[in-house]
Amino acid sequence: MVTTNQFDAPNQDNLLTMAPRVISLVPSVTETLLSWNVTPLACTRFCEQASIQSVGGTKDPKLETIIQLAPDLVVMEREENLREHYEELTAEGIRVHVMHVDSLAGLSSELKSLATAVGVTPQVMNFGEAAALRVRAFVPIWRKPWMALGRPTYAASLLAHLGIMVVPFDEGPYPTVTLESVKTLRPDVILAPTEPYKFTKRQLPELEPVAPVRFIDGQDLFWWGTRTPEAFERLTAALADVG
Repeated sequence: MVTTNQFDAPNQDNLLTMAPRVISLVPSVTETLLSWNVTPLACTRFCEQASIQSVGGTKDPKLETIIQLAPDLVVMEREENLREHYEELTAEGIRVHVMHVDSLAGLSSELKSLATAVGVTPQVMNFGEAAALRVRAFVPIWRKPWMALGRPTYAASLLAHLGIMVVPFDEGPYPTVTLESVKTLRPDVILAPTEPYKFTKRQLPELEPVAPVRFIDGQDLFWWGTRTPEAFERLTAALADVG
């Protein structure tokens, strides 16, 4: 389940003078580092990298293992990870780089900061002008309770660039909702992603009375980084006829 956490401490991101031993606690970061030819020393089980040592989940990392591995850098993200784990790692003298990607516009600066921390040069991303908003979409991210994609979030920003506005519009990043309340908002479509909750046709009897349902790739919607340009193209093609 998606939760929001705030880290107030600044990044410790001085440029390393040699290839760093990095532990990534963020799937998007792990994928991005690998595309930069920086292989993490370890990562989470959600990073889907069987050849790399796992140090638990994003919300329940094995801190003792991380400390024993003595990394040069641990990368965390404010929404993905918990502040208490950040504090425990920094208390052990471990250098932590904290990211926060809540918009398509802010992605480049966050990737530049990460690249500086690991000593590489990131690619330049350009997505052109945003499309005019033409569709209102409900994007469920969890059920029991039902939770929705809201703003400000990277995924909502990405959809907005494609001309799709998420509803509810002004209730925070991940509001808890009821399908009855969503129905009163009259969304044009429901975009049901494959993560963080894996929506399938089994949920159609619940969702179809609210609006037509379109299943979309959750990783393309929520994972940011070097994946973003191709994910943007895939989502553009997949959602071209929505609305």
